[in-house]
Amino acid sequence: MSQDATPTVVTPRGSAPGRGRSVSQIVDSIRTREGEGFLVHRPFPGPTLDHFDPFLLLDEMGPVDLGPGEAKGAPDHPHRGFETVTYLLAGRMEHRDSAGHAGALGPGAVQWMTAGAGVVHSEMPEAEFRRTGGRMHGFQLWVNLPRRDKMMPPRYQEIPSGRIPVATSPDCLVWVKVLAGEAFGVRAVIETRTPILYLHFTLRPGARAVQPVPRDWNAFAYVVGGRGTFGLDGREAREHQMVIFADDGDAVSLAAPRDATGSLDLLLIGGVPLREPVARYGPFVMNTQAEIRQAIEDYRQGRMGRIPAERRA
Repeated sequence: MSQDATPTVVTPRGSAPGRGRSVSQIVDSIRTREGEGFLVHRPFPGPTLDHFDPFLLLDEMGPVDLGPGEAKGAPDHPHRGFETVTYLLAGRMEHRDSAGHAGALGPGAVQWMTAGAGVVHSEMPEAEFRRTGGRMHGFQLWVNLPRRDKMMPPRYQEIPSGRIPVATSPDCLVWVKVLAGEAFGVRAVIETRTPILYLHFTLRPGARAVQPVPRDWNAFAYVVGGRGTFGLDGREAREHQMVIFADDGDAVSLAAPRDATGSLDLLLIGGVPLREPVARYGPFVMNTQAEIRQAIEDYRQGRMGRIPAERRA
């Protein structure tokens, strides 16, 4: 593409871009370890940002190249009161839980687990991947549940890469994978309890996309790779940074500079804020401390079940 090419502006079919949002904050991720010791980049929760209603946590797992036997995971652990969304870009993982669900995630797949009243699950590298090693890269997002749904029965959805809708611009400079919500006239196949938008954008140098986001939703972008400019003010952000959009419009703009040496790769995530009290302790997220104490007691007493030995990942 020539340096003086006009950037592509892509908007959903049949709709005009609304008033664009500005950027209110850019958050740097911290490097930390989770589970058995696997590396994550975490924009929140952290020193700068505790949570981003209705989202409780975002972890980027890796990217890391692992040798034979080096892959780590998260053995049996409980959850209550929220949903975990695991999106794998590279590597292979296995899921088991006390509600009887089991699944295997490969590159491009999404696992959506609604913990609800409580579940014990494990997230471990697939046996062959653990034996041979390879690249591991993915994301886990925690989505809070509203008070009315916190004690619902656990639910599990697993969508392989081939079933996740993908849209592209006419000139193929913008590509978006629709994990939740809608983009460019394409709707996701997954069902969510809390209305959210979860889009994986790739923009080639010189491209710009405008994505509608309801004015009353919170929204952020996370830069997976490359560099880009965001919002009305054209703030620049790079790999492992989170871009928080202000609530001053009903669309967000994403752009890859014409002089970039590679594509801009990002997640755009938004949702309806619950505006409810948040009480959290490790893997339990409720509305009151009394509910947290009850969750701990229920787990200790085995009321969230256990993963049978023959089902362990």
